Amino acid sequence: MIHILLADDDGHIRELLHYHLQKEGYKVFEAEDGKVAQSILEKENIHLAVVDIMMPFIDGYTLCEEIRKYHDIPVILLTAKDQLVDKEKGFISGTDDYIVKPFEPAEVIFRMKALLRRYQMLSADVITLHGTTIDRKSFEVKCNDQTILLPLKEFELLSQLAGYPGRTFSREELIELVWGMDFEGDERTVDVHIKRLRDRFSKRTDDFQIKTVRGLGYKLELK
Repeated sequence: MIHILLADDDGHIRELLHYHLQKEGYKVFEAEDGKVAQSILEKENIHLAVVDIMMPFIDGYTLCEEIRKYHDIPVILLTAKDQLVDKEKGFISGTDDYIVKPFEPAEVIFRMKALLRRYQMLSADVITLHGTTIDRKSFEVKCNDQTILLPLKEFELLSQLAGYPGRTFSREELIELVWGMDFEGDERTVDVHIKRLRDRFSKRTDDFQIKTVRGLGYKLELK
């Protein structure tokens, strides 16, 4: 059974989502604040977290950063704020998705299902994007039965984006994930490597596209 952490200080929202998630067959763990959410994450095997931004003790941004550091699970942030700067802060903190209140429970559920599928894909040694496969063991990419050998950083960047199709990564995130926290170069390094990947694959396949998310970063989308 899939375990869901539902962290929100609004009891009505917790009750509403708990009801619909339980109907879908999920086991739900409720937290009314960030500290309770931390405790649940330490004790339970959580598969996905739905986190409100404005919570007592530990806010959603901070909790999301901690989840990214210690747990390999998808995160959805809930918020009443729809400004670009708030979304940017959410994606920089490491969220996988961002839902603005008020929302339909059905929307939360189908976004959750999509994220869970993506994370199952990431755990595999081979990522399949229609006719393109990325082998994380051999460091080979096959595109329409043609083997493409990429420089290591290009491979790691493509693998990172392909493991989470549809998720937006900031440049800061990609630098940390691919080049490491000790990297002292410029963020434009990401832009250069993205351009190289686009140049390599745009004429070879239409299985996927690496898109620029204005003001935020990059994401890979399946076609």
